[in-house]
Amino acid sequence: MEDILFLIIMGGIGLLFVYLGYLLWIKEKINIMHDYHYTKVDETDKKAYTRIMGIGMIVIGIGSLLSGMASLFIGGAKSGIVFGVSFAIGILMMLYGQIKYNHGLF
Repeated sequence: MEDILFLIIMGGIGLLFVYLGYLLWIKEKINIMHDYHYTKVDETDKKAYTRIMGIGMIVIGIGSLLSGMASLFIGGAKSGIVFGVSFAIGILMMLYGQIKYNHGLF
């Protein structure tokens, strides 16, 4: 029962992150982020910025979905490793984009 609840929660969070990543990457909806995250991004770099930020969000979302599904087979705590790895990769991608295109974190 706990594994199914974990799947539902992680699946919902994963779908939300994938959707937000889609909005950033494909639709280039930069305004879904706080404005201080993109105030220093040049107009010519907005496409590349939204791409890297969107892909980072999607990586986190997919990791959350996979973690929820893995909990059904290997247990919740061990499936957290899947989420941890994807979260670290996604955050590093987003930090890279933030520093490269916004010239700092804020």
